[in-house]
Amino acid sequence: MKAAIRQRALELGFDDCRFTSAAAPASAEKFQTWLAQKKHGEMAWLERNAEKRVEPQLVLAEAKSVIVLAASYETSTPHSALRTQHLGVVARYARFDDYHDILGERLKQLTEFVNQLGDASAKSLWYVDTGPLLERDLAQRAGLGFVGKHTNLISRKLGNWIFLSEIITTLELEPDDAEKNRCGTCTRCLTACPTNEIPIPFQLDERKCISYLTIELKGSIPVELRPAIGNRIYGCDDCLAACPWNKFAREGKLMKSHARTDLDSPDLIELLSLDDKNFKSRFAGSPILRTKRRGLLRNVCVALGNIGDDSALPHLQRATADAEPLIAEHARWAIGQIESRREKF
Repeated sequence: MKAAIRQRALELGFDDCRFTSAAAPASAEKFQTWLAQKKHGEMAWLERNAEKRVEPQLVLAEAKSVIVLAASYETSTPHSALRTQHLGVVARYARFDDYHDILGERLKQLTEFVNQLGDASAKSLWYVDTGPLLERDLAQRAGLGFVGKHTNLISRKLGNWIFLSEIITTLELEPDDAEKNRCGTCTRCLTACPTNEIPIPFQLDERKCISYLTIELKGSIPVELRPAIGNRIYGCDDCLAACPWNKFAREGKLMKSHARTDLDSPDLIELLSLDDKNFKSRFAGSPILRTKRRGLLRNVCVALGNIGDDSALPHLQRATADAEPLIAEHARWAIGQIESRREKF
């Protein structure tokens, strides 16, 4: 049964497929402590479904197994976070059509296949970055990879650049052997972080993470953290890119045809001119939609404040009159930054 499921998963485009039990993850207590320390910032949904995350039986009654899948989003195109004039940087995973839709379509087919292998009472639920499961912990227990010091999953054959998804099922499938941590003495991911959000290995403070600040945070970005954002306008890859295990990364079969080349190096001035209608049209089918116009243009203003020159000032000046106060505030800050740099020369 496992061989049939794995074969079907690979046929659907996934790059790896492993199995584990539906027992509670060993890291449940650490997760609860992390929540109690409020290191999750404004992501209140993590608290709302915390009980389910630490007990898979609350997600699906009588669940016995979890199928963990990986899809690589590595591409053959070189990526750079260099502060190129007026060009922004988008995290690698968001330079594709929305992975929720792409993986979800395949997961639905695979889940139907899994249920057909069981009897009439078989039940399964699929999730792609949306379900109340501690997916990285389950993936390590399934042998798909190991949780690195940056708290992300590292696959020995795919590196860091992977999407995870799961099928929790009432079918009883023999668990694969767990993977062990293979970071050794390496601390490259810790030193690569621009905001020092990983002061201690395996302990992430989301409140300082650039991905959190540019995506999950809905309000104003703390002034003291804005310079570290550089020209990143959606997410950050620095800790992932620093990992030496990426030398084994290979281009994924499933995501390749869904690449969005228009997001490789977007023009910040152009983005700043988008109204709500054009924002929705430009990013239709992209995960960037979740920030809404106000969030993305807030980030664009910060990026221009960090790398912009006098040519950006007229555009930022117009943004100070934007009907959205969040955009106007960050535009004023950006103008101040550019003018301050000019005064030094």
